[in-house]
Order: sequence, then structure tokens, then C-alpha cells
Amino acid sequence: MATILAIESSCDETSAAICKDGKILSNIIATQAVHQKYGGVVPELASRAHQQNIIPVVEDAISSAKIRKKDIDAVAFTRGPGLLGSLLVGTSFSKAFALANNIPLVEVNHMQAHILAHFIDDPKPDFPFLCLTVSGGHTQIVLVRDYFDMEIVGQTTDDAAGEAFDKTAKILDLPYPGGPLIDKYAKEGNPEAFQFPEPQIPGLDFSFSGLKTSILYFIRDRQKEDPNFLQNNIADICASVQHRIITILLGKLKRAAREYGIKDVSIAGGVSANSGLRKSLEEAAVKYGWRVFIPAFQYCTDNAGMIAIAGYHKFLKKDFVGQDIAPLARMSF
Repeated sequence: MATILAIESSCDETSAAICKDGKILSNIIATQAVHQKYGGVVPELASRAHQQNIIPVVEDAISSAKIRKKDIDAVAFTRGPGLLGSLLVGTSFSKAFALANNIPLVEVNHMQAHILAHFIDDPKPDFPFLCLTVSGGHTQIVLVRDYFDMEIVGQTTDDAAGEAFDKTAKILDLPYPGGPLIDKYAKEGNPEAFQFPEPQIPGLDFSFSGLKTSILYFIRDRQKEDPNFLQNNIADICASVQHRIITILLGKLKRAAREYGIKDVSIAGGVSANSGLRKSLEEAAVKYGWRVFIPAFQYCTDNAGMIAIAGYHKFLKKDFVGQDIAPLARMSF
């Protein structure tokens, strides 16, 4: 029996969750609208917003779960990777809460937590399985042998897929965050309207920097020919860009599934909320006989629910850390 308070503060969402015996009782997320006018996350503003949000968010999580502070057996927190200032707020709060209540601390790797979000709800994948983790900062194919036995078998050599979405949105003059808007416009467009190149990267690794550059030059050149090109073709552009990013992602995932002989395939991370990626993965499942696992929307983007389930499984192993623990902006598996 274990009740875990989880804290997530790796970027620009302040989140707290309560997990009891492997079941998520609450998952509260406070977003930060302050970044919208800057077109991206400003680290200093993010850390200040975390300081303002963290106590109300934790109180809301405890209240919504209908428990008391004295019922909490441990505090799980995101140690990294992420923005150092943001991580520092969550780490400091978690250490103080644990010290004040004389309960243990559990550190959690943010990217491992995205993968372990698949163990919140049924159905759950069987080990081993492959997980495509796709976010604004990471693009990885991970071979998951057990809860904490994970191997990155492919990753981006430069930019992440989520960054490609966000930078494209900025080129298209869409407001931040632009990734969901590209997904929205793509539903109305023709994915074959414009052709963008697919990087020829060997093995299971990815590259998105060249794709971003080709999109930039494409828009620049077409705008010179027709000043109204963007507004007249926004849906087709979004659909074509999204289609190319998805084909790159799924092409490598298919290769990984074939190489490792694995039929349980999953996606995780913020970009896994993209409807086009979800649909394409489900189509691939039918074609290749995969069992596909996709977390609920609330567990795709940064959230404390995934930190809680990861923390719960670490708690069962008594994998605790001391008060001298420090956040890590870069943190490997």
C-alpha cells in the first residue's frame, strides 16, 4: 500500500498528482500563458510561474484525491531532463515537503515517465515493447524490457520532431503553441499537396534540421511569387508538413519493430497527442499486426500523473534518494 505525491516542473507546466497503489487519483496541471506573446518558453518566466503555481496545484491535487497530507508515503519528482530553473523549483519543493513530513524522496527521469504513462490505464503493453517518445525536446525509439530497463535504440541527431512542428508554426505565423494548430489545419488540407524531403539518415536515428530549412525556403520562395500564398494554402501546407514528419517517424518505427521482432508498439510524449500520428499508427497496426498503445490525452503532454506512476514503481523497489539530490538539465536513462 503506497500513496505517492508527484511533482512535474520540467518546462512550462506545473503539475501535481496523487497515486495510490498504482491508481491515479488526481492529476492537476497549471499551464503558463505568459509565454504566448514571446512565441516560445522563456526559462526565467517559466521558473517564476512555477513558484507561483506549485503550492496551489499541490493543494488542489491532494484535495481532489480526497486524501490528507499525512496519508502521503513518498514524494516523487522530475529530476530531469528539462529547464534547470524550472526543475529547481519542483525539486526544492519536493525536498522540503518530504523533509517536513519525514517521508522518502523518489527521483524520476522525465522521459522514462512518458513511457511508463502506458501503465496508468488498461490495456497495458507486455515487455518487451517499443516506444516512440516524441516531444519538443526529444525524439527517441526506446526498447523497453522492464519498468526501468530501457535502451534508446534510435534518436534524433539534431532537432526533435516537436521542435519541427513548433518552428514550422512560427514560420507560418501561427500563435504559440503552434503544434496543435498545425494538427487542426492539417485535418482540412491535402497531405500530398506539397512535397518535402525525407532525410536519409542511416539506422534508426532521426534528423529534422534539414526538413525545417526546406520548409523555411519553400515558404519564402512561394511568398515571393504570391504574397497571399500562405493564407490561401495554410491547410495544405500544414497537412503536407505533418504528413512528412509522420512518415519519417513511422518509417523508423517500422524498421525498429522489424529488426527487434516486436509487435507491441507505443507512442509517448507531447507529440503523441497529434491526431495524424495517432491515426497513422493505428493504420500501421492493422497492416503489420501490431498491438498499439497510446496514452490518454492528459498523460501525453507534461503531467505529474506519469511521474506518479513511475515513482510508484520505484517506491516498490525502495529506490529512494537523499536530501542532497540536485536537478539535472540533461539526464540520460
